[in-house]
Amino acid sequence: MNTGKTLLALALSTFLPASAALAASNDTLIYCSEASPESFNPQIASSGPTFVASSQVLYNRLVNFDPKNNTPVPSLATEWKISPDGKTYTFTLRQGVKFNSNKYFKPTRDFNADDVIFSVLRQKNADHPYHNVSQGNYEYFNDVGLDKLIKDVKKLDDYHVQFVLNEPNAAFLADWGMDFASILSSEYADAMLKKGTPEYVDTWPIGTGPYALQQYKVDSLIRYVANPNYWDGEVPTKHLIFSITPNVQTRLAKLQTNECQIIPAPAPVQFDEIKKNKDLTLHSVDALNVGYLAFNTEKKPFDNVLVRQALNYATDKKAIVDAVFLGSGTVAKSPLPPNMLGFNKDLKDYQYDPEKAKALLKQAGVAEGTEVTLWSMPVQRPYNPNSKRIAEMIQSDWAKVGVKAKIVSYEWGEYLSGMRKGEHDSALFGWMSDNGDPDNFADVLLGCNSIKTGSNAARWCDKGYNDLVEKAKLTSVPEERARLYEQAQEVFYQQAPWIALANGKTFYATRSNVSGYSVSLMGSDFSKAKVN
Repeated sequence: MNTGKTLLALALSTFLPASAALAASNDTLIYCSEASPESFNPQIASSGPTFVASSQVLYNRLVNFDPKNNTPVPSLATEWKISPDGKTYTFTLRQGVKFNSNKYFKPTRDFNADDVIFSVLRQKNADHPYHNVSQGNYEYFNDVGLDKLIKDVKKLDDYHVQFVLNEPNAAFLADWGMDFASILSSEYADAMLKKGTPEYVDTWPIGTGPYALQQYKVDSLIRYVANPNYWDGEVPTKHLIFSITPNVQTRLAKLQTNECQIIPAPAPVQFDEIKKNKDLTLHSVDALNVGYLAFNTEKKPFDNVLVRQALNYATDKKAIVDAVFLGSGTVAKSPLPPNMLGFNKDLKDYQYDPEKAKALLKQAGVAEGTEVTLWSMPVQRPYNPNSKRIAEMIQSDWAKVGVKAKIVSYEWGEYLSGMRKGEHDSALFGWMSDNGDPDNFADVLLGCNSIKTGSNAARWCDKGYNDLVEKAKLTSVPEERARLYEQAQEVFYQQAPWIALANGKTFYATRSNVSGYSVSLMGSDFSKAKVN
């Protein structure tokens, strides 16, 4: 992936003078991003910074999400009809939507059904001419099960597309608001295939979004220019710049000196400093997320449920949340966030009880001084603002009951890859909702099929749990779905494949003269942002 980023940077850095200085003005907005993108095609990516830099700036999807109740609303699709058996979805597409262009290609037509078909089949069909372009790894599409769920997708006419499913799935509509569901240009793809440069579709992206890509310098900056024909209204800021700034302290320093006007994910220890500065504003958004420690249940000693229960009792979650989140999070007890359909408010939690933990470890036959590895994330997230500190506190708690945890960490891409392969003993991780649906947590993170895709970091497969979650997908009645998820959480509690640690809020900070920028379930929206 790093090689691809480097080649991408070499190509795009020739588009504009590399020496062009960053400058803020009424027609320029600078965002201090956390990392370089993996790609500019969100179909083949899995990281938040990549989605912000690609899907949330360059593309649109069939549906978007209402920011208040997290339900699907029209975007590139203006309406949809669902068959009585829940297995056929017919989308009516928006007319008059223009694609952006680049120096290699100028569109000759508006967005239509061909673009939807291309964007789906590239990910679904292994024999599609674009499936293996740019390594052809469609993690999200496969993680949510669309590779198996979709039986057929067909064009009825230029502005109607029909999906036929193998079985009903209550989360299907919401899936089309996720980043991987961004719609790419079929016409551009055909042209690049004929030229023998199909990878340009991913490295020189063309979408229908509010901005078009101008320049990329890896680990430095990304430049965008506003789409003059954006279907959702005029984009008020002509130039958008991402100043790639991985260090959280440096991001705040740049915000303070007006070198950037928006920063994501300030650290909780920075909140007071931001609030005291009249030129800055701290924003918070109630999020759908969970931070957790996953036990690799395929490895000893975590294949023993008594050990997993013991270490839940051994971990002082309240102390961790108080020390690390500083008011930006609450203690979690479930794989579902508290404000999500199906959350079991009556679910028990493991109270901090080291003596009970010792007794369970003894019952399990775990020797004093048993050594395990504890993977610590190298990045900061709303559900885990300081992974190193959390890992150290867990390490200390476990040591008190006779388990020695060796903390290890890796570069983020290596961390994700290793965890998907099951190389860890235990690992800190978390999840932020992509579509507002409980299936996005309950099945994607803990379902049996998700072991194969790699998103089930616990590598835990419980038939009772899995059957409940599978049944929940088949019904569209909210009350019935909620009941099934509540029962599944009871199994989760008993089997303890995780230590559910925290639910965090999403925070960002801006210069006080910035308006129109927003963060929601779908991510960052720059389309109305401007410096006043």
